[in-house]
Amino acid sequence: MTIDYDVVIIGGSLAGYYAALAATQLGATVALVQPKIDYGFIHHYALGEIAKLGQKFSDAAGYGIHAIHTQTSEECHISLAWQEAMVYAQAVVSNLEEQYSPAILAALGVDVIVGTGQFQSSPQLAFIVDSRVLRARTYLLANGSCPEIPEIEGLEATGYLTLTNIWQCLNKVSLPKNWVIIGGIPQSIEIAQTLARFGCSVTLVVKYPYVLPHIDPEIATLLQAQLEVEGVRVLTDKLVTQVRRIDDKKWLQAGDKAIETDELLVATGQQPNLESLNLATVGVKWHGRSLVVNDKLQTTNHRIYACGDVIGGYDFANIANYEAKIALKNALFFPRLRINYRCIPWAIFSVPVMAQVGLTETQAKRQFRRDEVLVLRQYLKTVAAAQLSDETTGMYKLIVLRNGEILGASILGAKAGELINLIALAMSKKIKVKDLANFSPVYPSFSEIIEQVTREWSKQKLNSNTALQEFLEDFFHFRRNWNL
Repeated sequence: MTIDYDVVIIGGSLAGYYAALAATQLGATVALVQPKIDYGFIHHYALGEIAKLGQKFSDAAGYGIHAIHTQTSEECHISLAWQEAMVYAQAVVSNLEEQYSPAILAALGVDVIVGTGQFQSSPQLAFIVDSRVLRARTYLLANGSCPEIPEIEGLEATGYLTLTNIWQCLNKVSLPKNWVIIGGIPQSIEIAQTLARFGCSVTLVVKYPYVLPHIDPEIATLLQAQLEVEGVRVLTDKLVTQVRRIDDKKWLQAGDKAIETDELLVATGQQPNLESLNLATVGVKWHGRSLVVNDKLQTTNHRIYACGDVIGGYDFANIANYEAKIALKNALFFPRLRINYRCIPWAIFSVPVMAQVGLTETQAKRQFRRDEVLVLRQYLKTVAAAQLSDETTGMYKLIVLRNGEILGASILGAKAGELINLIALAMSKKIKVKDLANFSPVYPSFSEIIEQVTREWSKQKLNSNTALQEFLEDFFHFRRNWNL
């Protein structure tokens, strides 16, 4: 059976769902093909809510709510808190699963096909699922990724968890007490903190000098300090070389340290789900952990587009949805839109949240003259709303040029996910720092910090102008003396 569509989306990820819905809104006939109904992306976001409940538990313990401080009593409280958190998370997951169910998609006009398939190039380009031949003007690969497993001696024989199956382990009455997370990606940070907040002993092993390699080092240091305050043991610049099972325990060698643990989570990165798609036959190339795409998100076959973590990078829903929007419009209409990540923010849902947009300080000083780049810092402890809510941990870092153009921002703190959106909007509309001087946020609110940063920019500009004036006075004084 042959069926024709405007676009066929090979999905299974959040970006695939988003693209399918967007295609129907554009009046296109669309098929969404996925190998199985997978709500793993929803489970990941539920972990963020579990961490918040863990914070309440930790705060309660800190205020002495536990009258009996025996180990048995504490473990009982932890177990009950974990069960409460999982009941709440399951309710969230259930609601979101219904929102993204095949029935809802079908009611909106999406032809949902559950099954695996592959491309064929002859007699014409098509995607084959079981006995159905799906033909379309264009195709969109949004089928997500799977965990990339590093080559570590003894890892397979010892056994481990990944981001794909950890939810099944967490969805139990009790948790393993000791954890080692081999990480260096946002999800490993979030899971480490969540487990620590429920009384687990957690060691996070990262091969980079900082907990995350692509964020501002100053912010990364603060984030690491927050993790360590909450009991996460962070080992940076350490490479895991060996894993062994001895009796009922797992052991691993991280640099010069031997670590014993009950459970091991590997969260080092993702690789695209490209198996069995027969991409080589239709001229689609990939390199390493991502598909090769141009700035219009076309693969090396101009009729096949791609978005989300199949093209590499961290797994962020808003970035994947942005890519899906660009790829879909190029696929359905004239391909003229180009991807531009400069004003797209992203966040790690740690507590407090870490968020970033645009260039970091290091990147800006590489791209522009160092004396042209101004770094504006402000700490949350100066914000009234932060003091009132007892959320003073964190800082706000804005990177600008002397002319006031905003290059980027890095934030660690409460409401960072909301604040970074304001800066991203300002960047996209080319609003300069001086224009933010007229911004009068509700008081008290966390947005007050934007106003404070504006004042910091005014101070630095004033100091810079004073220094320039002094230099010019000295220069002309030297010239007058030289002429004499």
